[in-house]
Amino acid sequence: MTFLLCIVASGLYAQKEVTLTLIPPAFVTNKVDLDIRIGIGNRKDKIRELKLSLYIDKENRQSLLYDTVIKLQQNDVQEVKLVMPTKDKTGKHQIILVAKEGKKETRKKKNIEIIDSPVRSSRLLGGAWAGIYHWSEAEGKHWNNDLRQITDRQWKELIQAMHKVGMDIVVIQEVFRNEAYAGKHHISTGNYSGKAFYPSELYPARMSIAAEDPVEAILSEADKLDMNVLVGVGLFAWFDFGQESLEWHKQVARDLWNKYGHHSSFYGFYVSEESGGSLDNWEKEEALRIVRKNEMVRFFREFKAFCKRLAPAKPVMLATNSFDIPSGADTYPALLENLDILCPFGFARMPENDLTGEQAAILLQELCDRAEAHLWMDLEAFLFNEDQSLYPRPAKEIIYDLNLFDNFEKILCYQFPGVFNSPEMSVRIGEARTLDLYNDYQNYRTNVLKTTLKRQNKP
Repeated sequence: MTFLLCIVASGLYAQKEVTLTLIPPAFVTNKVDLDIRIGIGNRKDKIRELKLSLYIDKENRQSLLYDTVIKLQQNDVQEVKLVMPTKDKTGKHQIILVAKEGKKETRKKKNIEIIDSPVRSSRLLGGAWAGIYHWSEAEGKHWNNDLRQITDRQWKELIQAMHKVGMDIVVIQEVFRNEAYAGKHHISTGNYSGKAFYPSELYPARMSIAAEDPVEAILSEADKLDMNVLVGVGLFAWFDFGQESLEWHKQVARDLWNKYGHHSSFYGFYVSEESGGSLDNWEKEEALRIVRKNEMVRFFREFKAFCKRLAPAKPVMLATNSFDIPSGADTYPALLENLDILCPFGFARMPENDLTGEQAAILLQELCDRAEAHLWMDLEAFLFNEDQSLYPRPAKEIIYDLNLFDNFEKILCYQFPGVFNSPEMSVRIGEARTLDLYNDYQNYRTNVLKTTLKRQNKP
């Protein structure tokens, strides 16, 4: 096992004084090591001394993974990282953190299932995006009107439906809607006019939707079901990682953490802006390509440091596409130093004269491994109609990709609302064939789990 202690001094401090995070959460194969992170903060006006003990399953000496004593100055935060091999730990487990300060004890527990597998991937969908309202009216033609009308209670139903098919990681696409693009606007934190999907303390304009606070509805239901939610910090402007965007993201991240950080399901921060695989915003001039790459590296260096002070041990995730990765190879090492999870998409529709999807996945895995970053996959569960509207991708194609791309430690999909629908929900979001996809995937998942169980029980 390996350990890493990160100390960050700051005037900010964690809203939660002790946090425990597993990367990946929920389940992982025994071909992927488990990244265990402990975050602690000091809100007191004196030095604190805490004894941290980390166990697996039971609180005894034989089950002890790690222990240490840490001192925190006033307003300091610290992050401890442990990497635990999983090869010999197949089965259901509980990671237990005990923090002792004098006579006071604080316990945090996280469940994890380690699945026997011949490859890194479980070949299952571990989660999905949940866009509160699709950014494009053309793409969201078949479900945006439904999303506009669903209530907070129905958002909870949707989270329940995700949980029933093992999609226990929820990525909220964005918490603000603002259609603008990098290099084509004059937006600042002072004149930002985007509309919020939640009761924001920063900007009063609200999206016209029936739900009063879908973010709260998602998190509160996820709490009950032991799920994990990456809250989308965005959107400032697509592909924009400039200075104004950075300051805006810091403000929104703080607002979200102050408002929702008490939820046990608040897993981390997802930066909604996205990027091309080349990391250069498709600029034509070499000088501008360099500017965009440098902006991106600086953005995540500063934003990650800010989030670590605000909420230590909470990961930061970005989704890029998988196109033209060799053009960004000079920038990925510096970017991934300050990015916990890279979750790229588009492997099934690689452009001509580019790498194949499998080659792109291998190259990204190598880059992430060198930087000790996590590589997840954003599997596209949709296809395009001729009018650019999205419709559910046939289950057999999704299953094909789940089995083809076997290096990803976690596979999420884009997206659940409008693409999957449980027949048990009180409302259908999108087309009728969304019900077929949900049922087909549920049958596939049941068969995979049966096969896995037989393999694990084999003498």
